[in-house]
Amino acid sequence: MMTLTISIIVLTCLISFTAFSNQKVLDDLIFYPPAISNRQQWYRFITCGFIHADIMHLAFNMYSFYLFGELVEGTFMQLFEGNGKWLFILLYLMALVVCLLPTYLQNQQNYHYRSLGASGAVSAVIFAGIFLYPTMGMGIFPIPFHIPGFIFGPLYLLLSAYLAKRGSGNINHSAHIWGAIFGIVFVILATTIMTPFNAIEQFINTISAYISSF
Repeated sequence: MMTLTISIIVLTCLISFTAFSNQKVLDDLIFYPPAISNRQQWYRFITCGFIHADIMHLAFNMYSFYLFGELVEGTFMQLFEGNGKWLFILLYLMALVVCLLPTYLQNQQNYHYRSLGASGAVSAVIFAGIFLYPTMGMGIFPIPFHIPGFIFGPLYLLLSAYLAKRGSGNINHSAHIWGAIFGIVFVILATTIMTPFNAIEQFINTISAYISSF
């Protein structure tokens, strides 16, 4: 049976490849703050996550999403049982919106600003995975070895904050940061409300056991 992770990847690839060769599709779906402010096209918060700048942008996002999406989706199925799939979809779609809210507030009437890609939602899923499994090994360029997620996460956020402050390039680092934070908050709130699982306690205990093993 096809997982939700694979379904999202397939849908994103289909829409992205269509937009590569169709400027109208790209213009209609891209995150464009003035169109939201002036024409109430709120759907752009979500549709922009299903289009990408080029094949490399698409491949990087979908590969990263695949690596963590299957893990988080499976864990949600265990934690929330029948509600797991719906909560996984909710995490992804809400992350697309939440990660862009600061960007939207800063660029409501900026007619030169556009943004696209699923990076914010992918960051939410990655950090949900890190929070649930904080000691799993992760790689970060140019470090030639894996480091545990609870170390990788802060390094990633610090680097993203630095790059966002510099404001160089065409990458929306703010979306990465807010997506990551939202992924962690979502896990904490969902598990607290819907399960007896204490995500914060599990996070702390897992890290403590890891450190004590040395």
